Amino acid sequence: MNDTTPDSLIPYDEIVQEALRAVVGRVLGEVGVAEDLPGPHHFYITFKTHAPGVDIPAHLIERFPDEMTIVLQKRFWDLQVSEDGFSVGLSFNDRPATLVVPFAAVTGFVDPAVNFALQFQAQSDEHGKPQDADHAENDDPPIEPIEDGSNVVAVDFKRKK
Repeated sequence: MNDTTPDSLIPYDEIVQEALRAVVGRVLGEVGVAEDLPGPHHFYITFKTHAPGVDIPAHLIERFPDEMTIVLQKRFWDLQVSEDGFSVGLSFNDRPATLVVPFAAVTGFVDPAVNFALQFQAQSDEHGKPQDADHAENDDPPIEPIEDGSNVVAVDFKRKK
């Protein structure tokens, strides 16, 4: 008997990733329509900062050159959700910024209020390398970095055993 699994001609992994990203889109869409989070729900959303379509200020890319986690809890505004991604207003060191994030750039979504978490593989180009993002249009002029105080956190998505 042969123990090797044949290679699939159907991209199951990709299909599952798309379906799970649609869950994130639906949840964010409902929050955007309601303009508030229900009850104790809040979200940690992790995304690749250099993924195609990501538009965030340069000072955030400098601070988070690969991946960034944002928190949607109490202080966010103008959450807009489309079929391909979302945009949201957040404050970083008392500086307002609008972030545009395609769902393809999202690598993690956590709602700790109900112990719900999704992890995704970063989507890349046909050569297996993440594509470079265009220069963000919403960049402010460069300023001196301010030490922490932002609503960006590091989240360990590994399960405790």
